[in-house]
Amino acid sequence: MKMQGFTLADAVMERSPGQAADIFAGDLVGGTDGAPITIGYGRWGPHTTLSETMAVDDVMVVLEGGLTVSSDDLEVSAGPGDIVHMPKGAVVTIVAGAAGAVTAYVTYPDWRAARG
Repeated sequence: MKMQGFTLADAVMERSPGQAADIFAGDLVGGTDGAPITIGYGRWGPHTTLSETMAVDDVMVVLEGGLTVSSDDLEVSAGPGDIVHMPKGAVVTIVAGAAGAVTAYVTYPDWRAARG
């Protein structure tokens, strides 16, 4: 595998698997590339919500807009430049703000392989 650089325009956004809300993921690097991680962008529509038990460690960087991530008794509000780590096994609820959000993410291992 060689070094690469990406922009949001490189990502092919697809509705997040199993979701009816306007939540999209665009993987740029993953298991099909021989990488042990997934790298990509996410796009969240206004006021969209995702509740999930994390199958992988996920690091999300907010690029535009904002969202709130809650798990157990902790709630984190994140805006542009903020980073949120959601460890494998955590039960999280992610809620996008009124403007929605654009994020970048890195997961370990590849999230698609972990989902089966």
